[in-house]
Amino acid sequence: MNAPVQRGWDKVEYWSSYFLLAVLGSVILTRLGFATVWSVPTLDIVLGSIALLLILASPWIARRRRALRIAIVVYAAATQLVPMSIRHPAILLPLLGALIPVAITIWALVALSRKGRAGQGTGRT
Repeated sequence: MNAPVQRGWDKVEYWSSYFLLAVLGSVILTRLGFATVWSVPTLDIVLGSIALLLILASPWIARRRRALRIAIVVYAAATQLVPMSIRHPAILLPLLGALIPVAITIWALVALSRKGRAGQGTGRT
């Protein structure tokens, strides 16, 4: 009956990290699926396979550890972005442009996390 209530940031981070893992998993799975159609370097296949395995195992291995979930998200994103941007530096300009919505999303997540703290001690949420 007196179960601990999750703070606002915990809920926001939990659901957003699992949603991001699902999106990254679908991107990696699609890219690995097309490896038979297009030539994909062996290093990309190996790193992508490891990232996909980590994403699939994340509900078990990172269930209660936020840092581990974030580390899996960072690794999975890096396996997709770093090799492509090294091989084709022209991709860096669109990636820099993509930082704008990423920054807005991070700002929104931080704002949502602070929303729950504003009412602490006053009885309001």
